[in-house]
Amino acid sequence: MTPEIYLDWNATTPPHPAVLAAIEAARGVAWGNPASVHGSGRRARALVDDARAAVAALAGRDPRDVIFTGSGTEANNLALAGARLLVTSRLEHPSVTRVAEEHERSGGEVRWLPVAPDGCLSAGAVEEALRGTSGATLAVAAVNHETGVVQPLPELAEVARRSGARLHVDAVQAVGRVRAELWRHGDSLAIAAHKIRGPKGMGALIVSPGWVPRPVLRGGAQERGLRPGTQDAVAAAGFGAAVERVEESVERYAALEVERDGLERALAGVAAVNGAGAPRAPHVSSLAFAGTQSAELAAALDLEGVHVSSGSACTAGTSEPSPVIAAMHGAERALATLRVSLGEETTSSEVAGFLQALRRVLARVARP
Repeated sequence: MTPEIYLDWNATTPPHPAVLAAIEAARGVAWGNPASVHGSGRRARALVDDARAAVAALAGRDPRDVIFTGSGTEANNLALAGARLLVTSRLEHPSVTRVAEEHERSGGEVRWLPVAPDGCLSAGAVEEALRGTSGATLAVAAVNHETGVVQPLPELAEVARRSGARLHVDAVQAVGRVRAELWRHGDSLAIAAHKIRGPKGMGALIVSPGWVPRPVLRGGAQERGLRPGTQDAVAAAGFGAAVERVEESVERYAALEVERDGLERALAGVAAVNGAGAPRAPHVSSLAFAGTQSAELAAALDLEGVHVSSGSACTAGTSEPSPVIAAMHGAERALATLRVSLGEETTSSEVAGFLQALRRVLARVARP
């Protein structure tokens, strides 16, 4: 069989050996309910508390301000629940844009920010959208999930502060990929374990002291009643192990910029790079191939043993063009775009293998 080449690290990441070891060690001792006061419960609770402390240290916050969720999507939903006025853009993950759309349908106000062709938000546009508002919530992804464009969060955070707005940062695609100073801003932060080689089913919302989100779920007192439901101590142990190696991960991702740039040079004249010219995370290429259909390209590459995506994994299986690329360049280009995301274990030979497979596929499916 042809070895598989996995270039979809923005969709999810393979669990790191240290994470798997932490999970395996926890299985035998942390099966108890962390809310129970007896020995088995206390052992499980200790692992949840350790993971909470690790996430808090990562974000530069207090453990009391970390709310564990089931995903980054849930963390974004929790952060935006109860917002009166939302300010955001079509560049955001569906867990933000669909909340905003539902807010509009329910009679709430949403101010959609203009999107530039490079996919970078303007501090001036944000300031204009927030002018005259009171108690608004600004929702921005630190690193775009499709293009890798890094938003100017320090400037946006300053605009939000001056305007009295609350800034929510979706840091799901930023943590472990770029330096902390590029995402560690705002009044709340969303992260997801499986994007940093941790387990699926674990995310976190980190909030500023004194701000209490409105619960999306109703139930018991877990997570201070803000996210009721029995915590998974085993998954928490894996999340904590993943967080502990974030600094190492950032270094590994920084080294990928050479590979990513070489890939894009090899495709000069063949593909247009979405987000070119804007600051980008070092591992992502959003590539538009004129005269093709991205879903067809991705399927053909899969048959070659190469795993890439035609957009966000959360919108996979739909026939709609990527809202992100459509906002930047229109629906036609969105339907012809592939996302290639490298990761810590990606090798030069895998990048070369992808390019070879892509050329074979393009020779078959590209339309004049």
